[in-house]
Amino acid sequence: MPRPVPLRRTVTALLLSCALLVGATACGSDDKGSAASSSASPTGTSSAQAQKFAKTRFVANAGLAAGATYQWIVKPYRAGKFKKGADGRTFALVKAGLAGGFAYNRLKAASDNAKGDPLLSKAVAPLTAGIESLKGLGTKLRKGDAGSGDIGAFESVVNGIKDAGKSAGAEVKDKVPSTSQLGG
Repeated sequence: MPRPVPLRRTVTALLLSCALLVGATACGSDDKGSAASSSASPTGTSSAQAQKFAKTRFVANAGLAAGATYQWIVKPYRAGKFKKGADGRTFALVKAGLAGGFAYNRLKAASDNAKGDPLLSKAVAPLTAGIESLKGLGTKLRKGDAGSGDIGAFESVVNGIKDAGKSAGAEVKDKVPSTSQLGG
């Protein structure tokens, strides 16, 4: 007769499977298909509803980017955590690198979401070059090569996105993601 599997092991395996499934769905991939689906409107909706969904997704993605930038890049930088010899420097740099990549990804998604709303699209359009300029900063942060100009670039782009959202009626508030959302 086979030995019964302990309940604890079964629950743990089930939770890990669910976490992997949720993580894979939430993170998505960087291909063209996922970008199109993240900005596409749900089927069977009017254009007014589609615009509302676009604004909602924009606010969510931009809020996560803003929260990650402030919590794990700007705040530790101002506290001196990135300086050579600082306590916890390596850990702070790794988190900043992950946050930088995450923020870039969410800002790109927010930019794509903005295309679903005419007013928001016009407000965000001038910021796309700024978002694209952040592409390699996550790696630069992780290696400890980022300076005040790089930190300022993140802060500037995030503030620009927040201002653009506010001017289009989609106010963005910082939402700090969990470390598991960052990939850490």
